Amino acid sequence: MAFRNGDSSNGLIISFGEMLIDFVPTVSGVSLAEAPGFLKAPGGAPANVAIAVARLGGQSAFVGKLGDDEFGHMLAGILKENGVNTNGILFDEGARTALAFVTLKADGDREFMFYRNPSADMLLKESELNLELIRTAKIFHFGSISLIAEPCRSAHLRAMKVAKDAGALLSYDPNLRLPLWPSADEAREQIMSIWDQADIIKVSDNELEFLTGHETLTDDVALSLWHPGLKLLLVTFGEKGCKYYTKNFRGAVDAFSVKTVDTTGAGDAFIGAMLCKLVHDLSVIEGEGSLREMLKFANACGAITTTKKGAIPALPTEADALKLIKGA
Repeated sequence: MAFRNGDSSNGLIISFGEMLIDFVPTVSGVSLAEAPGFLKAPGGAPANVAIAVARLGGQSAFVGKLGDDEFGHMLAGILKENGVNTNGILFDEGARTALAFVTLKADGDREFMFYRNPSADMLLKESELNLELIRTAKIFHFGSISLIAEPCRSAHLRAMKVAKDAGALLSYDPNLRLPLWPSADEAREQIMSIWDQADIIKVSDNELEFLTGHETLTDDVALSLWHPGLKLLLVTFGEKGCKYYTKNFRGAVDAFSVKTVDTTGAGDAFIGAMLCKLVHDLSVIEGEGSLREMLKFANACGAITTTKKGAIPALPTEADALKLIKGA
């Protein structure tokens, strides 16, 4: 696959998928049922990545569908305010913008409750895609939630193919949300159905365990997910940092110690930071030293995002990340 190297005018990172409203409890460490109130926060992993890229000074666009309602137009406005290209967004008059209630419980686990029956993002059609925009992507990033239901699944597959055929690098974060899938088996099957298309894959430790069926997460377990066309496989371990695997080397990069308030969006900040560094120079992942520096920066961005409630409000600037790195 050809990879287009170029200057800053040719560094567009497109995120495809869902954008929604996260409702986060006003107090930490409680279940959703125990929460006395909720703070409204824009979210949705692909949209988080788009804004993470823009906040770090990169060029990003978001492709997806929102409800033609106040929440949908609010979300589109937030993307624009953050410098994200919104030419790939559509509004559905017949379905609402998705909602998610999310909390970090006292034991550190996140709890989700989704309102999508169906939501507008699930109704994006192939015929509605802005293919002209998609063909300009240098990196095309996506998750797996857009694979759950038609017609969005077909739109996802078409967008991915168009981007790849145009020379884009494909970046995949499965972003497992089991409550949204009909069954665990269906989730596993669909997540893996596009696995061999991606050039870069990032999974969390929980996702690695789910996809492989192994509780002890050794390098061999991680490498069981390797495919011949893959350039970089990343496994994130929250406050324990991340591991990286390429064709030529593997290793780990420690996390930064911060006071965690809410982990929502930390993985998206990590990916956005990584893609920002990669978009102009793919050779970053060919040298272990440069790859480790990139992941150190990505870990810093992920860490900062956990220090505030909600995902998008907490996403850092480059100056924020460099300040954390310098002070560590």
